[in-house]
Amino acid sequence: MSAMPKNASAPQYGWLERTFALAASNTTVKTELLAGLTTFMTMAYILFVNPQILGTTGMNPQAVLMATAIASAGATLVMGLFANLPFALAPGMGMNAFFAFTAVAQMGISWQVGLAAVVMDGIICMVLTILPIRERIIREIPMTIKLGVSIGIGLFIAFIGLQNAGIVTNNDATLVGMGNLTSPGVLLSIGGLILMGILLALKVKGALVIGILLTTIAGFFVPGAEAGTHVSTWPGWGGLIALPSWTTFSEGFLQLDFKGLLDVGIWTIIFTFTFVDLFDTVGTFSGLATRLGWIDKTGSFPRAGRGLIADSTGSIIGGLVGTSSTTTYVESAAGIAEGGRTGLTAVTVGILFLLSLFLAPLAGIIPGQATAPALILVGFLMLEPIREIKLDDLTEAIPAFLAIIMMPLTYSIANGLVWSICTYAFLKTLTGKWKDVTILTWILTALFIVSIVYKAI
Repeated sequence: MSAMPKNASAPQYGWLERTFALAASNTTVKTELLAGLTTFMTMAYILFVNPQILGTTGMNPQAVLMATAIASAGATLVMGLFANLPFALAPGMGMNAFFAFTAVAQMGISWQVGLAAVVMDGIICMVLTILPIRERIIREIPMTIKLGVSIGIGLFIAFIGLQNAGIVTNNDATLVGMGNLTSPGVLLSIGGLILMGILLALKVKGALVIGILLTTIAGFFVPGAEAGTHVSTWPGWGGLIALPSWTTFSEGFLQLDFKGLLDVGIWTIIFTFTFVDLFDTVGTFSGLATRLGWIDKTGSFPRAGRGLIADSTGSIIGGLVGTSSTTTYVESAAGIAEGGRTGLTAVTVGILFLLSLFLAPLAGIIPGQATAPALILVGFLMLEPIREIKLDDLTEAIPAFLAIIMMPLTYSIANGLVWSICTYAFLKTLTGKWKDVTILTWILTALFIVSIVYKAI
């Protein structure tokens, strides 16, 4: 295992040094604080986007914003203090979309049952990490499926953003069609998309959250759908910042319906939450550790096990306080690029998320037209793994493609998983490459087929 950089001449910082081993990681308090601020700015958009997505389930957006801040803070503080890693966590994009649009909207479960499934996801991931089985499962699932799932979730998120913006609408003849591009609200979203694209291209820290806020401000001057209204509604200065409200927070806190998990077919929801959470986390961990230069020949790195435990804890915290699965964010790479090397970076992010609790009223001010461009661009940023798909091997490329295309077109992450895993197993076997199919892949394929037949009967 490769050693972390050491610098014996680095200054000592008392408790901070003893807790985070700053000198051994060749970093300083100032560097870690700046890295934490940078990471927070790049992922703070989740405070505004998550309430928009989960609000479609009937959850109170202000309660979701508070839950998002608390879950992000709690999980990130555990990552920093327990694992001493510069990784930040928040409710995952893709997981929140599955929660709202597949589990609740399509499968018809309540959001309370969904929160119970989130807690079960965290517990399962925790057990699989401690045993440890988690890494073995990750190794046995084909890489092409992992890549396709990541990209498919990105397109799904972008599709939701296009719908929220009004750029893509329902069309009875073709299922979907172009929206009214002359509508003031749609034009505002297009303007926000261009603005955020420019900020990202210029590598501005916090590009998405800055874009959301500026688009919201512009919305105060853009006519709304009803006469005499505007896209954004000004609540007065007193309505921008407020003390955290227990009454509001309690609408989602511990609102778990475990009894509903006993319903037929609920295992599919738990499995999908866990499946996506497993691969999203391990992929993110690997990418961040690679940027830090910590990866050894086995693909592991110092304190990886503790990091995975912290990540699992995040999902449990998220479900308990009232939000979808909390996971490690790839945006942590922004802080790493600024020199973040220890858990002090994560602790800084966690504290900033706690302070954001005072911004809960903003959840009711920021319109969907302001967060829609951020969703579209988050989807774009999730396309990066497409370069790693082996397009010259159709037994690898077709399953990945089906995961990518089926998720947005069927409005379901679960459907993408089913098509990808099943086609991989059959294509490999029927083309003489059956040795590439692991036992786990066949088990999953069999379970999916049984589930489809059962539903048909």
